[in-house]
Amino acid sequence: MSTPRIARQHRVTSETDVMLTLCLDGNGSAEIDSGIGFFDHMLTALTKHGSFDLELRCVGDLHIDGHHTVEDIGIALGKAFALALGDKRGITRFGHALVPLDEALCEAVVDVSGRPYLAWNVEFPREKIGEMDTELFEEFYRAFAMASSLTVHMTCKAGRNAHHIAESGFKAFARALRMAVSADPRAGNMIPSTKGVL
Repeated sequence: MSTPRIARQHRVTSETDVMLTLCLDGNGSAEIDSGIGFFDHMLTALTKHGSFDLELRCVGDLHIDGHHTVEDIGIALGKAFALALGDKRGITRFGHALVPLDEALCEAVVDVSGRPYLAWNVEFPREKIGEMDTELFEEFYRAFAMASSLTVHMTCKAGRNAHHIAESGFKAFARALRMAVSADPRAGNMIPSTKGVL
């Protein structure tokens, strides 16, 4: 993995225009403009704590609501993640993290399995954080999991503050992804599966 793993995506629909560049071997640099302030904050946390680099711009139909923007960013980011990984040789494959933020505690567990799945066990005490509907977090994680072919389990174990719950979750997801895509020194150049393919 001496060559940085980088991928670009440009997703254009009648509802959104998403352009992004993702580097899995970065230092946490983020230049993000989704048009939704709190979502930018969460994607910046994902980038920082995953040690990725992400440049992302989205123009979406926010005059309707944030749904298409959040979902399409999840799709584009998931596709870029899968492309940057390539054939997945030498990676750890599994990742997990349990991250607190004050009273909130969220857990993320991921498997770069080639089998897309989201298990979502997170509840928010209010419907909005800033201008973002909290129900859209599940849509983002589902879109990312489906587009990247990852198995993702997200669980909130404690929390009363919606901001803290969301941020704890994104930080846990970032750390789990960082672990999963990191090099496994014992795996060498092997694909971490008895099937020989992921």
